[in-house]
Amino acid sequence: MSTVDKLVSASWVHDNLNKVKVLDSSWYLPFMKRNTKEEFLNAHIPGAQFFDIDAIKDLSKPDLPHMLPPRTSFGLSMDRFGISNDDHVVVYDTAGVGPACRVFWTFRAMGHDKVSVLNGGLPAWALKYETESGEPHEARVEKKYEAHNVDSLVCDYKDVVKNIGELKASSGAHGKQIVDARPNDRFTGKAPEFRPGLSSGHMPHAISVPFTEVTEFADSEHPQVLTLKSPKDIRNVFTAAGVDLDCPIITTCGSGITASVLYFALLHAGVNEQNITLYDGSWTEYALNPYSEIVKDSRND
Repeated sequence: MSTVDKLVSASWVHDNLNKVKVLDSSWYLPFMKRNTKEEFLNAHIPGAQFFDIDAIKDLSKPDLPHMLPPRTSFGLSMDRFGISNDDHVVVYDTAGVGPACRVFWTFRAMGHDKVSVLNGGLPAWALKYETESGEPHEARVEKKYEAHNVDSLVCDYKDVVKNIGELKASSGAHGKQIVDARPNDRFTGKAPEFRPGLSSGHMPHAISVPFTEVTEFADSEHPQVLTLKSPKDIRNVFTAAGVDLDCPIITTCGSGITASVLYFALLHAGVNEQNITLYDGSWTEYALNPYSEIVKDSRND
């Protein structure tokens, strides 16, 4: 059980900077042509390290963009960052609330509970505090990091297909709810996927909750700062879409990034983590399989 707050403010990070390890986990879709490592070198929270989502992953699955890394390689990455199993890690991104949630989930899936997300990310920090530039200082760690997989937080293609079978056989009455974070036009099949040749649409009985629905701008004076909505507002978003927050949920998206935003939002809203599973391969893995059933319409089945 985690003893730290899942969501922290820029002022809290500033006041506790010498007590935490900070990671910049910024990531953008390839077509946006953002060089996040270069942006990190130009400006980051003092003392932060750069967590490269496209590098710290399962390299044995090249067709799937950023699957959960094996625990051994994750541990080696933590050693390079100078992070120990006992450290409190704070993750942030330059979007405000986005890829940092993926790295938060990765730490939780590796058995590291002392992890938090900076609400508003680097834009929130930069409103009040100075950033630094250049390569981070060399990190040192006295004891090797040991990751421990938490299998209950992750599901794979076989799990999802089996769950879809249960949903179909019971007309949605039994089985975990599948909640899709992609934009609704991709969910319905009206808009194409970003990956060439990959069909859009959705899984049978899936529910559309675009990840943008759980975030908001901090205020009218700071439209560059994207933050997570309040727990009450998040609960309203999910229940309005038809999600029962007392029943098990699988979150999914295009490749596992924004599914993590829904996962984190659900935690922030007070949903029991034991009721939330993330489909790591998400739509990319599902739609690449020629045997997958794909639905294209404007309705949640």
